[in-house]
Amino acid sequence: MTLVMVLFWVLVIAGAVALARYIGRHRQEPSPQPPVGEQRWGGGRAEDLLAERFARGDIDEDEYRRRLALLRESR
Repeated sequence: MTLVMVLFWVLVIAGAVALARYIGRHRQEPSPQPPVGEQRWGGGRAEDLLAERFARGDIDEDEYRRRLALLRESR
């Protein structure tokens, strides 16, 4: 009888934890939207991404300057 009672409470607690994790996973806030008038890949955002890639070392200085000039020409 004691074993059944312990097993019952273990199942109740495990169910409550699983339910809390399930609910918590679905309540995450959506990612913020870019400000009005600023497109995801337009204008300053593209230059920011390019600067981030340069800072990480993904691209060298020559490629950074070439792509930056190309972005500024296309405006």
